[in-house]
Amino acid sequence: AAAPPSPVGGCLSAGGFSRDPGSFFCVHHNRNPSPPSCGRTWRTRTPRTGSAPGHCLRRVTLTKPTFCHSCSDFIWGLVGFLCEVCNFMCHEKCLKTLRWPCSCMTPAAVRVPVAHCFGPAGQKKRFCCVCRKPTEGNAALRCEVCELHVHADCAVFSCADCRSSHLDGTLEQDTFHHHWREGNLASAARCDVCRRSCGSSDVLAGIRCEWCGVTSHAACYLSVPPECILGRLRCMMLHPACVRLDCRNFSKMHNYRITESWDNSDDVDQSAAASKEVQPTAPESGKQLLKVFDGDDALKRDCFRLVSIMRATKNEEVVRGRLAAEGQTTRRRGHQGVRGPAQVRLHPLSRGSLVPAQLVNGPPAGCFRSGAAFISVSVSKASTAASVLTEVLSLLHRQVTSLFYVSVRQMNQTRFYLVENRKRAVQVSLLIGGLTPLLTKDEYVQLIQDQLSIKSHLVTVSHVYTSQGAVALQVACFSEAERIYMLAKDTTANNKTLTSLVIPDIAHGELGADVCPLLVFVNPKSGGMKGRELLYSFRKLLNPHQVFDISNGGPLAGLHTFREVPRFRVLVCGGDGTMGWVLGVLEAVRHKLVCREPPIGIVPLGTGNDLARVLRWGAGFSGEDPHHILVSVDEADEVLMDRWTILLDAQDISEDGKDNGFLEPPKIVQMNNYFGLGIDAEVSLDFHQAREDDPDKFTSRFHNKGVYVKVGLQKISCTRSLHKELQLQVDAQNVPLPHIEGLIFLNIPSWGSGADLWGSEVDVRHGKPRIDDGLLEVVGVTGVVHMGQVQSGLRSGIRIAQGNYIRLTVSKPIPVQVDGEPWIQPPGHIIISAAGPKV
Repeated sequence: AAAPPSPVGGCLSAGGFSRDPGSFFCVHHNRNPSPPSCGRTWRTRTPRTGSAPGHCLRRVTLTKPTFCHSCSDFIWGLVGFLCEVCNFMCHEKCLKTLRWPCSCMTPAAVRVPVAHCFGPAGQKKRFCCVCRKPTEGNAALRCEVCELHVHADCAVFSCADCRSSHLDGTLEQDTFHHHWREGNLASAARCDVCRRSCGSSDVLAGIRCEWCGVTSHAACYLSVPPECILGRLRCMMLHPACVRLDCRNFSKMHNYRITESWDNSDDVDQSAAASKEVQPTAPESGKQLLKVFDGDDALKRDCFRLVSIMRATKNEEVVRGRLAAEGQTTRRRGHQGVRGPAQVRLHPLSRGSLVPAQLVNGPPAGCFRSGAAFISVSVSKASTAASVLTEVLSLLHRQVTSLFYVSVRQMNQTRFYLVENRKRAVQVSLLIGGLTPLLTKDEYVQLIQDQLSIKSHLVTVSHVYTSQGAVALQVACFSEAERIYMLAKDTTANNKTLTSLVIPDIAHGELGADVCPLLVFVNPKSGGMKGRELLYSFRKLLNPHQVFDISNGGPLAGLHTFREVPRFRVLVCGGDGTMGWVLGVLEAVRHKLVCREPPIGIVPLGTGNDLARVLRWGAGFSGEDPHHILVSVDEADEVLMDRWTILLDAQDISEDGKDNGFLEPPKIVQMNNYFGLGIDAEVSLDFHQAREDDPDKFTSRFHNKGVYVKVGLQKISCTRSLHKELQLQVDAQNVPLPHIEGLIFLNIPSWGSGADLWGSEVDVRHGKPRIDDGLLEVVGVTGVVHMGQVQSGLRSGIRIAQGNYIRLTVSKPIPVQVDGEPWIQPPGHIIISAAGPKV
């Protein structure tokens, strides 16, 4: 037996260590080049290697149908070549064209690492990008920003090569290159070089650019021009070079406003649970078991390996022995020396991912905080990277040694970088919401000071949104920004928890003349799980900084981010209520936007989706390709639509029609689709209350409609003489009401999930309704049966009038609903008028 050498240039991966040709390996254990303690024979072998670094391929006899991971073709015969580290399988003929590196070598190939944002995986079959095996069940994760899919146990070994969607304040980028991601392509994908099929549903094969969508074989991608032009969606995408973000002290989840509410207790740690359940065997006499945690992530998950050592061994001897075996792999190459003072920082690994190499102002977007040690040194014209690193290593000996004690894996992937120390002003933008609305700027400053104890010399209030109860802060200190951000999430004002969001800065002057970026709002609570899947898909297809979860901060966060963009469009993914929410906030902050009238499209995720039907976006989202949706947005025509303001003035109305005083303060609401009183609003109110009582059951459009029908059938016997409770004026003319139980004012020719309440018959008294004619259609229904006949297409409503100014006098409390949002309105006056410019 001969003593094996230390692994050179590799790192621990899902399959083991990478090895150089000619290294020693155990014939029986065959995985880790550990010391020959098994007492068996050791010999040398030169594994087959292609032109791609890191792979350790050996000839294997296949026992089941297998596909090549390089060309995705079936491997005929019984012989294949398998990488012992990453489970890569290929033909013998593909060895000559092998270019894609082994997963154990990919961290060394990343110049500026960016951590992933792992969340629960979807239901589709995918392959792990570390071990190349299928991901199944709950033990699977995916990055919320890029196409990386991994097992929960493999996440700690994944390469920190997520998309860099913005530039940190101290970084500059000259050329924008492709961002390649291996595997998980559509089965119909074709290589843009050789035009052959490169996708596969059987193995992790083919590669795809995360920005432009170009697909290629792993052996052909070097023939693709290196510069990425962002593909078909270039005209609606925010280029990463146009987005600036000072992101020190914030994780990538914070930068992209990704909530961390998903429970990973069941998604990970299956191996940890197995470790806890397995009872270790009794060690031999004179020995003891040692728990070995591979990094901080394994320590937090309580996932460990058991190693047997002598009882007399001291702790220092164990660590020193491990460092002697692996300590040589810590040194990483640095950049060329620069003139003037410089700062060198040592950034350790955190949570199994490489932190980015941003040094002067700390790690940029995507890094998880950890105690990084650093030291300042002087650099002259004669200094070189080697001389600087030699000095740094000697000065940081104690800090590096303490880091080694934390994690051997962190030690292996520690990197040194050298950058010029540029003095620049720090500007972190935070949007604080949930404050009391309709206050003055001074009152908001005082409220923020009382609640968050801000340091006035570091914090400036840049924007105030009084109608939304929100303020935008400019913070000139990273630590103060982090303190305000975290404290706001734990602070309540008027029994309402504050919201805090990190807002990027869009360099609108650098946008191309033909670029009209798309601002996307997604309601993940709409359409069951389809809303969350769309949120993930749009983050992957576009820049994540232009995709907003509307349940986290509302529409104001996106509109504030795009406030200085001269031209942009909006895509709302949700129901009619979500659409009304966005239009309402847009109306309130329109005067603070450079682009005051952005065109708006819809992805219908709600139950009714009446506005989406009228604008031909469909009756409901049914799993269409998100890329096709974005292309449709780019090709869509712009049309104008009326909006209406409803003034609700609740007063005590006597029988003779006189006002006897206010019952509650007046309020104003905006209406886009329709406004209903009576039986229609009463059914909507009962449905709304049932959904509020048990929201978990209302996850599908079909179930929602079934509950709506059930509630309506319960109202068949109810009667309401609406013509005795209402007085109607249309354009200052009194209009008598027939015997009806419901009165609906229509702005669009769709009501109750697509029903044509006005009807298509020609009427000489009234014109054909349009969404931009400045008129409302007034229609009545006689009861639930009549409503069912209208929705079935058997009848239409009772046409009453058309006009642009409506006045109602209500003598009794009555159910009302605006765009599907119902409540009980006290008696009083209701006035409907046009709401300014069309949208």
